[in-house]
Amino acid sequence: MKVKLTQSAVTASALLAISTSASAIDIYPGDYTVLPPGTTLALGYLGYTPSSDFRLDGVGRVPDSSLDQTVGIARVLHYMRIGGVPVAFQAYLPFAKLTDVRVGGSPQPTNNGLGDLTFGATAFLVNRVDPQYGTTVGLTAYFSVPTGKYDYGRVGAGAGTVVLTPQLGVIQGLGRNLFLDAALDVAVQPGHDDSGYRISVRPSIQLQTYLRYQFTPATSVSFGYAGTYGGKQYVDDAYTGQKTSTSQLRLFASHMLTPTWQVSGMLGKDLSAEGGFKNSYSVQLRVMKIF
Repeated sequence: MKVKLTQSAVTASALLAISTSASAIDIYPGDYTVLPPGTTLALGYLGYTPSSDFRLDGVGRVPDSSLDQTVGIARVLHYMRIGGVPVAFQAYLPFAKLTDVRVGGSPQPTNNGLGDLTFGATAFLVNRVDPQYGTTVGLTAYFSVPTGKYDYGRVGAGAGTVVLTPQLGVIQGLGRNLFLDAALDVAVQPGHDDSGYRISVRPSIQLQTYLRYQFTPATSVSFGYAGTYGGKQYVDDAYTGQKTSTSQLRLFASHMLTPTWQVSGMLGKDLSAEGGFKNSYSVQLRVMKIF
C-alpha cells in the first residue's frame, strides 16, 4: 500500500497543473439577466481558497498535502441585439498565486501569474419579462486559449491546451421575490503533448443551482449547490487518480452601492471531493461597474 500511495502521489504532483485550471465556469446569481443593448460591464474578482485534504480516486487521502490559492479575475461584458435576439459578448483573464503547495509532504514547484484567456458569447433564447414570474434562458459558448504558463510537473493556472465550455443558464421567477438561478456546463479539451507525455482530460460537467431572495431591487441573498463530475485525467492513457468530483454549498450576497456600482461576495464550503483537493472554504469578492 505504501508503494502504491507513493507512486500515485508522484503522478498527482505532475498533474496538479491540470487540476487547478480545468474548472468549469462559475456563475453568480443574476448573471443571466438580460441588460439593455449597449450596456458594458467591467468586473473584478478576488478570491482565496485554502486546502489541506488531497484525495486520489481509488487510493484515498494523501497525508501532509496542501494548496492555498489566491485567484483574481478581470472580466468585461457587452450587451447588444442581433436579429432581434439579445446577445452578450465577454472576455476574462484569471491570475493566480499558489502557495504552500505540498503533496505527500513534498513541496511542489509552481507557475504563478496569468491563467488562460477565455472568450464567451451568449444568446438569450428565452426572455419573458415579468417582475415576479419571468423566465430567462441563455446559451453561452466559452472558449479558453492557453495563454497561461504550463509546464508538466508544475502547479499552475494554465491548462496547456484549448478548452471549450458550452453553458446553459436559467433564471426563473418563483414569486414573492424568490428566483431560481441555475447553470449546467460541460468543459471539453483535446489531449496535448508536454515533455514527452500525452496528457488528456475527459469532459467535466458542472451543475449550479441557487435560490435567490431579492430584498429590494438593489439587494439580494442567495444560497445553493455547485457540483462537478467527470474530468478524469490521464498521462499516456494511464489514469492518474485525479478527476473533477466535488460538491459545494455556496452563500452569496449582492448590493448595488449606486446605480452603476455593485459589490458581491461568495462564501463556499466543500461537502465532498474525490480525485483532488477538498477545499477548507472558498471566499470571493466581486466588484462590478456598469457603463
